[in-house]
Amino acid sequence: MHIAVVGTGYVGLVAGACFASTGNNLICVDIDEDKIKRLENGDIPIYEPGLEDLVKEGIDKERLHFTTDIDDAVKACDVIFIAVGTPPSEDGSADLKHVLAVAHSIGKAMNNFKIIVDKSTVPVGTAGLVSDAIREHTDYDFTVVSNPEFLKEGDAINDFLKPERVIIGADDDIGHEVLNRLYRPFMLKANRIIHMDVVSAELTKYTANSFLATRISFINEIARLCEKVGADIDMVRQGIGSDSRIGPAFLFAGAGYGGSCFPKDVKAILRTAKQYDVKFELIEATERVNEEQKKILFSKIDQHYNGEIKGKTFAIWGLSFKPRTDDMREAPSIILINSLLAAGANVRAFDPEAMEVAKVEFGDSITYCDSEYDAIEGADALVLVTEWNDFRTPNHKLLFEKLTDKVVFDGRNVYDPKYVQSFGLTYVGIGRGIA
Repeated sequence: MHIAVVGTGYVGLVAGACFASTGNNLICVDIDEDKIKRLENGDIPIYEPGLEDLVKEGIDKERLHFTTDIDDAVKACDVIFIAVGTPPSEDGSADLKHVLAVAHSIGKAMNNFKIIVDKSTVPVGTAGLVSDAIREHTDYDFTVVSNPEFLKEGDAINDFLKPERVIIGADDDIGHEVLNRLYRPFMLKANRIIHMDVVSAELTKYTANSFLATRISFINEIARLCEKVGADIDMVRQGIGSDSRIGPAFLFAGAGYGGSCFPKDVKAILRTAKQYDVKFELIEATERVNEEQKKILFSKIDQHYNGEIKGKTFAIWGLSFKPRTDDMREAPSIILINSLLAAGANVRAFDPEAMEVAKVEFGDSITYCDSEYDAIEGADALVLVTEWNDFRTPNHKLLFEKLTDKVVFDGRNVYDPKYVQSFGLTYVGIGRGIA
């Protein structure tokens, strides 16, 4: 197929590279000329394992092309994916200005029947708005399909090539048929395509992310109770996660969720519920709990030092909102570091991939280190914020030697408290006995 993907961000670039890998001809479109030039040279502007190799393969085989000319791309392609950002507006609703701008551009460039696919995460009713925007400029027939993405940052290529499910929301047969054919190469072992109407597909993505976010906030609330009663949240997690009705995923207590999806999508579904006069008490609580949870690490540090943080130096391991990505959007590290700086503390930070992003976020207010062990030089305490594999088995003897106050704050419950304590270090985790 000849396919255009408008937007070369996280979703669009992954989709374009993966579709090209199955023999399709892809044109990826973006208004950012510098980004397009970089991509043409195989220079990937985001970090995602496996993506660089897949993009270079597509370029080498002349299946993957990049352009700023949306008119030519639309005219040359039968299927056009819209994969631009939908950031939250001030009221929490998804800002559709980029999506609708693309829709208007598509309408102006139409030269025959097209299938328009909403790949961006969009609220209920967006397909209708996209259709209206296109129809303003053309008399050619077209259909709008909802095909929400379910990509985990850090494992997006695997998620796309071996999806747990593909949601195709269309209100006519041709939309279902063409998208079904497009995804067929990824379904050779088992067909995991789920067909539904457009509105149901639009709501499915928000529902999935809101449910997962709720699990995280739920276990974080249980962690708070564990600290009061002397229980260990890790044992509780294993106990309930072994129940097949519950399962173990997204039940890890920690410093709260962040990233480009959960915070934004929770806000958006709350806004949709309000728009339709439906009260979402549970999801409102999910968001509220998470905002408080992002403050938990600073609270524990402040409690440990009896409020006397000024002048202390903290080594921060991990800045991205999760491992295997450089994404710092809504990351708990931002809340922690800003709180430490406001209290007069010094910060020495390291992350395997997010250092350049951090420099944009914090400027020269913190010290950027070359490694995790560089970060502990001159530090009073260590704070683990992101559970990168690099940090999972540290040199505890070196930590004891280097950390002035011999204390480790484990914001992801990665370490065994007793093992850490056996080296003479003080261990402070999340929900692991009396705080």
